[in-house]
Amino acid sequence: MTETARPLRADAARNRARVLEVAYEMFAAEGLGVPIDEIARRAGVGAGTVYRHFPTKEDLYRAVIADHINRIIDDGREVLASAEPGEALFMFLKSMVLQWGAADRGLAEALAGVGIALEDAVPDKEEVFLTMLADLLAAAQKAGTVRHDVDVRDVKAIVVGMLAMQDYRPETAERLTKVVLDGLRAG
Repeated sequence: MTETARPLRADAARNRARVLEVAYEMFAAEGLGVPIDEIARRAGVGAGTVYRHFPTKEDLYRAVIADHINRIIDDGREVLASAEPGEALFMFLKSMVLQWGAADRGLAEALAGVGIALEDAVPDKEEVFLTMLADLLAAAQKAGTVRHDVDVRDVKAIVVGMLAMQDYRPETAERLTKVVLDGLRAG
């Protein structure tokens, strides 16, 4: 007979949410090298509490990144639904670099495959992310604003490169993002 999962007690659910929040903030600010014990300390819980919810650091990372990628995917879909098809991809890419990337070193590392690759950590999210990105790209190509010799993997590689640029030269990120995006534009 299998045991059914019981819902978390209210305090356990609060602790889990707090650990995820702190882990996200720390991964975003410091990358994936943050020790679990430090996440627990900043969350105001014991390391045992973290390990009870997330047996390994990779499990914690997967939970954090899955939630974050869901938000990015939702943003991309919202941009696609509300913006001009020809400009939606550019709007999304700018927000990836200048909004998300500026504040999230962990995301940049995940997309680049540093530490734990996104496709390994949350393979279902990687596919959904690429599908959303492909939809943005197809709309822009159909509108004639993006080169036709670019595919979705190229766009992901461009995002990874722009995120690395944001980390390397944050003072020029906005200008260099414009240069890169101009290179995507159709002749």
